[in-house]
Formats: sequence, C-alpha cells, structure tokens
Amino acid sequence: MALTSSVGLMAVFVVDLVDMLFIAMLGKAELAAAVGYAGAILFFTSSFGIGMAIATGALVARALGSGDDDLARRRATTSLLYGVAFGSLFALAVWLSLVPLTALLGATGETQDLAIGFLQIVIPSLPMMLVGMVGGAILRAHGAARTAMMATITGGVVNAVLDPILIFGLDLELTGAAIASFAARVAIGVAALIPILRHYGGLTRPTRDDLRADLAPILTLALPAILTQLATPIGQAYVTRAMAEFGEDAVAGMAVVARLIPVSFGVIFALSGAIGPIIGQNYGAERFDRVSRAYRDGLIFTAIVVVAISTILFLLRGVIADLFQLDGVARDLIFLFCGPLALAWYFNGMLFVSNAAFNNLGRPLYSTGLNWGRHTAGTIPFVILFAAWLGAPGVLIGQALGGVLFGLLSAALALRVIARHDAPGEPAPFTRQARLLQMFHNRR
Repeated sequence: MALTSSVGLMAVFVVDLVDMLFIAMLGKAELAAAVGYAGAILFFTSSFGIGMAIATGALVARALGSGDDDLARRRATTSLLYGVAFGSLFALAVWLSLVPLTALLGATGETQDLAIGFLQIVIPSLPMMLVGMVGGAILRAHGAARTAMMATITGGVVNAVLDPILIFGLDLELTGAAIASFAARVAIGVAALIPILRHYGGLTRPTRDDLRADLAPILTLALPAILTQLATPIGQAYVTRAMAEFGEDAVAGMAVVARLIPVSFGVIFALSGAIGPIIGQNYGAERFDRVSRAYRDGLIFTAIVVVAISTILFLLRGVIADLFQLDGVARDLIFLFCGPLALAWYFNGMLFVSNAAFNNLGRPLYSTGLNWGRHTAGTIPFVILFAAWLGAPGVLIGQALGGVLFGLLSAALALRVIARHDAPGEPAPFTRQARLLQMFHNRR
C-alpha cells in the first residue's frame, strides 16, 4: 500500500523538484526565493485537503470493515461534497489574504510580487486538488492503492509535459510553472473520480437527511485532522521566516531542501495514508491484534526506508548541490540535510504512523495535540536557540531536534492507546461475525 501510494506522490513531488531545477536554470535568485515562499503557503492549503482525506479514509474504511457497503458509498459521497464546499471557501480566504501572508513569511519587494503572482494562479485549483486527495483516500479504503497511485501519476505527467513548454518554450518563467501546476491538480481530481464511479462503489445522490446525518461524523474526524495537518505548514512558515533573516540565498537553499524531502521520503508520507485504512478496517472488524501488528510493522518499515534513503542522499550530496547551482550558505544547507538531518526523519515518520493510528482508533485529538506541539513547542524554541548559535544551518538543526522529541512521545502514546484495546494474556478478540455465531450457539 505504501509503495504504490508513494510512487504516485513522488511523481508529483519529482515534478515540483524539476520545477525548482528549471527556475534555478533561469539564474535569478529572486525566482527561487519566491518559489520557497509560495511553497510554504501551498503547503498550508494542501493540509486542508490532507485533513479531509484522512477523515474520509477512516469513515469509508470503517464502513467497509463492518460490511456496510451502502454506508461506505454514502459517506464517500457526502465527504466529497463537504470537502469541495469547505475547500472552496478556504481557498477564497487564502487567495484574498496573499499580501499579508507573504509579508508574514518575510517576503518583500520583487520577490513578494513574484510569489503572489504564482499563488494567484495555483490556489483556485484547490477544490479539484481536494477531489483528488479525498478520491484517493476512498480508493485506498477499498484497497485500490494502485488506482490511487495512477491518479497522482497522471497529474505528474501533465505537469512534466507542460513545464518546459510554458517556462521555456513560451518564456512564461514562474507564471508558466503556476499554469502547469493548476492543470496538474485538475488532472488528479478527474483521474481519482473516474475509477470510483466505474469500479469502486460509485457515488449516491444524498438526501438532506443523509447530509445532516453525516456532517457530525465527518466534522468529528475532519476538524481535528485538518487542525493537525495545519500545524505542519504553520511550523514551516515560522522556519521560512527564521531563514529569511539570513538572506535570499538561505531561503533558496531551504526551498530546495523542502522539495528534496517529499521526493526522498515520499514513501514515509504515503505510509501514514496507506496504514490508516489497514488499521481502520481491522478496528471495524474488531481485530485488535492486527491493529497492533500493523502499527509496529509501520515503525520497522519506516526505519528501513529512512536508513536506505539517507545513505543515498549522503553519497549524492555534492551532485545535488551542483545540479541546482548552489554555493555558500545554500550549499551548506544541502550538505547538512543530506547528512545527519536525513536520518532524523525517522522520528517524523514515527509521528506520521502514530497519527494514522490515532485517527483510525477514535483518538483524532491526540494527533492534533502532538502535531501542534511538534510545530510550536517542538520547533520555535529550538530554532531560536540554534539559529542564534549556528546561523542558517541552526534553523534546520533546531527543527529536526523537535521532531525527535515528539516522535518518541507519539510512539509511547500510540502503544498505550492500542494496548487498551488488546487485553494482555487473552486470545485474539472475536470478529463481529464470530461473536454473532457464538451468541446464536449459546441461545440454542
């Protein structure tokens, strides 16, 4: 599930990295810095869609695990409708606030104007991107990870084809990259929706009663999940602001790091979305022994991936810095990330897996609290301390140390929550069907 999901995610992330490479080839530091500022705000908007997708995946997976296909179909439909409605309002609010948001990040002058122009084109595509995210969660809840992967690959292909045409062929530079991103998001939404309609339960025409009945469970999971996801870009925004104190070269170097992270650790990003339906289905079927095993296997899988990818990054650190024509402080940041900080990503992966467990075991507020703690108390004081001591590299080091602390805390709490469901010293719990058979036998 994680590997197939990561292929789709990384198809999009690789294109984002190539976007940055194309911008770097233009030889204008202000363009690369503008992409860095815009990326922090786009991360903020994407987090809304991720939160809706988490809620949808949990609700649909639970319904499927309990054997109620009609409920799964209805909740897939109402989640999509509410997601598009809420996402449209959210996108409008962000679009109208671009000037203060970019200023808050530390963007000024021409760099700020470039970032705003880029965002004004891309942000209106958020509703279609949300359809793609929620649709992908529905597909993964059905176990169709490969189909969900193909939706994101479709968006990556569209972006990859349009990028060189618009950026270089039509000489649109940053505007061309924005148009290509818009088209890719629309493609992802369409590609995720079509297989749901054709092969995976389809959608229903919900009544007012259906919409009213599903609003509470959707909001119960979606609001904490969205709040959880919003913590990450807010923390990243603070890091961007802190890095801006060291000049546009430092922001450009951090922008490259920000695009290397999802390409390098796309499997870890995908793992949280992939393991969630597995935990959710087994929770719905009351197989708590499998819930525990899935969580522990997720942590082992994370460790294997992080060690392997960190080794590759370390060997290629010079090649990566040369490819993006980075020198000075920007080059130092690349070497730092491709060294010890890449290994520290294990603890971020630990937090992702724990959040997936909390969201599917009825404890979404745990995810919210841990994520906000990680990106406030686990970021701000560490960044302030290490930036004052080590300069721009200290910003990344402080951010990473906070991740170590909250990763360990999340694992301890997740194991405690799982243990409450799986009583020690007893055989594995009956499934729902087995319990019904046992009740019938006792009555006879």
